[in-house]
Amino acid sequence: MSWKTARTNSLALRLSALFTLVALLVFLLIGWALYKQVDRSLDLLPSAELEARFSVLESSLMRFGNPDHWSKMVRKLDQLSEEDRRIRFWAVSSDSHYEYGNPDAVIRRVAEGKPGMRDLYLADNPFPYKVMLSELPALEQRPPLRFLIGIDTETFWHTQHTLLIALVSLAVVGVLLASVLGYWVARIGLRPLRELSAEAQQLAPPRLSGRLRVSALPPELEQFAQTFNAALERVDQAYSRLEAFNADVAHELRSPLTNLIGQTQVALTRGRSAEHYFEVLQSNLEELERLRSIINDMLFLASADQGSKATGLISTSLAEEVATTLDYLDYILEDAQVRVEVKGDAQARIEKAHLRRALINLLNNAVQHTEPGQVIHVVIHSEDGQVRIAVSNPGPAIADEHLPRLFERFYRVDAARSNSGSGNHGLGLAIVKAIAVMHGGSVFVRSQAGANTFGILLPA
Repeated sequence: MSWKTARTNSLALRLSALFTLVALLVFLLIGWALYKQVDRSLDLLPSAELEARFSVLESSLMRFGNPDHWSKMVRKLDQLSEEDRRIRFWAVSSDSHYEYGNPDAVIRRVAEGKPGMRDLYLADNPFPYKVMLSELPALEQRPPLRFLIGIDTETFWHTQHTLLIALVSLAVVGVLLASVLGYWVARIGLRPLRELSAEAQQLAPPRLSGRLRVSALPPELEQFAQTFNAALERVDQAYSRLEAFNADVAHELRSPLTNLIGQTQVALTRGRSAEHYFEVLQSNLEELERLRSIINDMLFLASADQGSKATGLISTSLAEEVATTLDYLDYILEDAQVRVEVKGDAQARIEKAHLRRALINLLNNAVQHTEPGQVIHVVIHSEDGQVRIAVSNPGPAIADEHLPRLFERFYRVDAARSNSGSGNHGLGLAIVKAIAVMHGGSVFVRSQAGANTFGILLPA
């Protein structure tokens, strides 16, 4: 992964980007709400100022009803216009003597409307005037008047525009600050994760016994570290089993290969009779058959490890399958001088070839550990939605520490492999377990009351 790609996928940068996005959204919402509120307030200011000025002039307008008095009103309006250039006044009447402000056609058209507030655009000003129109009744010699007082909104517009620029500038600065601080906070917050990653990188074969420290981690990472440690424990166990498996495979394959090479070398040292060569070839064939058996069993277990499932399932009597298997093992049982008694029966959906292979391995295992003249018991019964096939043989008790591992590949209680022979290479019980799992079942073992019992559980 390149530096650029790593930086793009950086969790700190992603969190910083999220902080920036959240800050941008917050600033936009607050700025928009503040701007709308100020805009509403600025929009009310011209109206409020117009109403205040009209309230001051209203009493004078209602008293001046003749030309002499009106001239005083004109002077007062001129004075007010000089004092505040933003304010303009217009008076529209049917008598030109009582008009003010030289009202043009636009002003007269506005004066014909209903009293109240409105916007007025004049040619000499790019900004609108806020205008208040009032209607005054006739008084003495003065006819009814339409009085307009307007205020230039340019100042308010500039105030509003300045506020908008200030809000945008603050938002930009705030977003940039949130981005920088967010990245800094993310870097600090993710420091335990970086330390955890550095610690995990030191764990590699064969150094798998170490574990991540959990005590000093935040709660959010503690569960992750515990899960990682549990996975590491499983990997460590699998790695240990793999090392043992490789050693066992080498041992199991080395013995027949050594025998093959040794017998062949001896046969080639000098001339031999045809009968002797026949005996050597026959012995080599037995070793080759043993090699083929080991390889086939290992391939079968590898396929089971990949998640292979039993296919072609048919419902059948398990007692009949045991009987068929016993017929196949008749000569072996006769040579070992042992008997097999079968008790019970149940129906299960199985793949016959696989189940018979499992039964052969279970019975072979029992025969190898049973003294002549003794009886092997096979018990079949259903319980809790499962079918139980148990094969028990009399014999010395097996230590508890061995029981959980008896279905592992190449595992034997006898470390010296005294039982290793052409028909026994330590994969039989492992194949039984694989076949049970392929049928959706499991295996069990117990050693008590002078009997050792191995069996499988299948779905009923």
